[in-house]
Amino acid sequence: MGQNAASWEKTISFLPEGTEAVCPELSDFFTEGSCYYSSMYAAFCDYCGGFSQSLNLCGLSLGAVLALNYAIDFPQRVNSLILIAPQYDMPKFLLKVQNLLFRFMPESQFAGIGLGKKDFITLTNSMADMDFTDRLQQVRCPVGVLCGEKDSVNQKAAVKLAEKLSNGKFRTIENAGHTVNTDNPRDLAEAIMTL
Repeated sequence: MGQNAASWEKTISFLPEGTEAVCPELSDFFTEGSCYYSSMYAAFCDYCGGFSQSLNLCGLSLGAVLALNYAIDFPQRVNSLILIAPQYDMPKFLLKVQNLLFRFMPESQFAGIGLGKKDFITLTNSMADMDFTDRLQQVRCPVGVLCGEKDSVNQKAAVKLAEKLSNGKFRTIENAGHTVNTDNPRDLAEAIMTL
């Protein structure tokens, strides 16, 4: 909640000089009133297809799901992945609880992500049945799977994902919760460059 492309500026500043990083706004992949994962993913694929070279993708939470999905569908287009707090088999119960909480949150809490509350709930509902387990073998590139040490909700899934991927490595980022990029951008940048 509240994350946008600017939330990555500090992490990018800690990457080695000359590192080319492009950080799109996730809200650019949504069409107002039609916030379904399938539509968002199609727009993300179009965006990635606009680059002539293979990609090194990094994503947090929903961004990690998009990056993993893209690497499964287009393994020849991805050099490496950094997946932060990823889910590969959507936790249905957790999504239901999350959506219940979202219903009671004020609309202003959603302003930073560029989506309204109703659209965000529609998006998460459209993801409830997603499960990439049987397709993970299609990911051929090296994958760094990261999770903040305080992100107990996503850590178990992140460890399992790293184990299931043939080229997966898990690493915990200290002094960080779910939003690793703002909680500990220096260590995140270091992990991105060494995994």
